[in-house]
Amino acid sequence: MDEGQPTFSSGPQALQWKRLRRLNLVGARLEYLTRVTLFDRFFAATLLRLLPRFISPNRITIFRFISIPFILFLLLSGYNLAGTILFVISALSDALDGALARTKHRITKWGIVADPIADKLLIGSVALLVVGKELGWPLVAALVAIELILAGSAYFRYRGKLMPAKTVGKIKMTLQCVGVGFVLLYGIIPDPLILILGAYILYAAVLFGLLSLFVYRSV
Repeated sequence: MDEGQPTFSSGPQALQWKRLRRLNLVGARLEYLTRVTLFDRFFAATLLRLLPRFISPNRITIFRFISIPFILFLLLSGYNLAGTILFVISALSDALDGALARTKHRITKWGIVADPIADKLLIGSVALLVVGKELGWPLVAALVAIELILAGSAYFRYRGKLMPAKTVGKIKMTLQCVGVGFVLLYGIIPDPLILILGAYILYAAVLFGLLSLFVYRSV
């Protein structure tokens, strides 16, 4: 995308372009942040059609923040099925808010900052609660340490600037959600194969987390 004035001059896309340009998100970074993926188009044609008009991407992100203590309460209280279902819905909301923001041109500064924070809180808190118990604390420590290093590296390297999440980081988040989901499922269906699958998926998430460190350093 050219860093100059785009061809569109009005409508939601133009307003988003002006909003993000004021945040110094232009050129390749702007193109990457606003690029609509195949998954975005899938969600736009399915689940997003079911959402009322008043639901914005930021409200979906806020829902993810609010859901975290309820998920922890349900799991701590022994309501594993309810806690797992709410976790899946909350994790799915991560894809929905991004798809809604990109397809409807509603990307905001708050969303760019708050979305990854909500992701880290969701995964980190649930992982501390269930992954350490089932798969050992070294794996939890690796997951949490990588997130802290990524957050610290991004802050010191891009202080004062907004940086969209990279593809490797998105894959890492997806693997974390799926891996933690399998560990939660093991609490409902105690089949060792489920736990083994969850473990390997989380190990893959650690690998992609390490790759994310190199991606952030190369931006």
